[in-house]
Amino acid sequence: MAGRILIADDVATNRIVMKVNLMEACYEVSQASCGAETIARARKDLPDLILLDLLMPDMDGIEVCKVLKSDPLTAGIPIIVVTAKHDSPSRLEALRAGADDFMTKPLDEQILLARVRSLLRARDTTEELRLRDNTRQALGFAEDAENFDQPATIAIIAGQFNKALKWKNALSQKLADQFVVFTKETALLSSHGTHAPDVYVIACDLNKPDEGLRLMSELRSRPNTRHSAILMVIPKDAPHKASTALDLGANDLMVDGFDPDEMALRLKTQIRRKRQSDRLRKTVHDGLRMAVIDPLTGLYNRRYAEPHLLRIAQRAKETGRPFAVMVLDLDRFKNINDTYGHSAGDVVLKEIANRIKDNLRGVDMVARIGGEEFLVAMPDTQLDQARHAAERLCRIVDETPVQMDDGNTVIPVSMSIGVAMGGLHDDVRSVEHLLELADRALYAAKSDGRNQVTISLSAA
Repeated sequence: MAGRILIADDVATNRIVMKVNLMEACYEVSQASCGAETIARARKDLPDLILLDLLMPDMDGIEVCKVLKSDPLTAGIPIIVVTAKHDSPSRLEALRAGADDFMTKPLDEQILLARVRSLLRARDTTEELRLRDNTRQALGFAEDAENFDQPATIAIIAGQFNKALKWKNALSQKLADQFVVFTKETALLSSHGTHAPDVYVIACDLNKPDEGLRLMSELRSRPNTRHSAILMVIPKDAPHKASTALDLGANDLMVDGFDPDEMALRLKTQIRRKRQSDRLRKTVHDGLRMAVIDPLTGLYNRRYAEPHLLRIAQRAKETGRPFAVMVLDLDRFKNINDTYGHSAGDVVLKEIANRIKDNLRGVDMVARIGGEEFLVAMPDTQLDQARHAAERLCRIVDETPVQMDDGNTVIPVSMSIGVAMGGLHDDVRSVEHLLELADRALYAAKSDGRNQVTISLSAA
């Protein structure tokens, strides 16, 4: 399943319509018909996202939202308030209560699914940050988080300078952050600087239809701006562009002619998320790196990997989702060292480490746990996904020999992988047992000819 979504609405017909649309997109759906049931289900099932009706018989959606956002267990679950109310005060009240988005009925199916996808991506970032923080604390490195509370830089890009200036003046009265007006050209130039804006507010069409969408795609493709938050302003007469904008990488949307108070609330949310994602991407502090980073490959070492794997297993227990463990080992690596020398062996290890890391998701953990042995842990992963990922890694390593620094020597390399699955239904196995199963599967892959993937029989 793509994710678990809780639909909270007192009207059965509304729940059924949303459930059908979401299940067609392969989401796992649960339902609640009142506020108390919504809170109870959220705490018990920990869904990835909640679609929350504003009007319910026992308590309104605003109160439910406040309760969920004040509970550490459920505070990180994105909430989309769904209601027939179209008035601006209701939207502002919902956003102030902690709702991540506000949609009015009747719902546009494409826009709903696009917003769900966008919020689930943001949810993944938050969850991975929590996992990594917990692992660092378990290692005894519970350092204070860096100060990310300095004013943000928000770039405003509209088709006409006067319009951008109007947006800037309206928002400057609501937020203490720094606002700058950019043209399309200065926005692209900012992608080459060392300090890109934290947030871009971009008109969808600028001076040509979809010119803002194309600009956003360019910003998303460039290293210095790909992690900035982007809020797209959609024309009133083109709501169909909303889903396209979200899927191209917009973090949020507003319709042209927006309420500055609502825009300010949405910008605050995007700034907060941007700072969270900055923490996630930031390399560990220098002192911590020496303790948990392998100096040759730049991957995590065993000291970090084992407690982090415990956190992944605990999360799987909480969410009921499986995870995959891979043990990877270069084939006949001793022969490489004996034939080409240990310096060449180091080059091979660094190159293979990069290939492994570059061909997995950002949330997957990659560690070097022995001389030529690596460990991969993939949270929220089904068996088929793990098998395909492992086979892809084998193929990527085998297909391209490693080129030495002299430009002439190339060394053919292959790799064997053993895979075990954790977090399956009624799974009571320890992390140590899972690693043992993956090791046995690796041994079987080696014994059966190398350069292949073997799945532990207990995972098949």
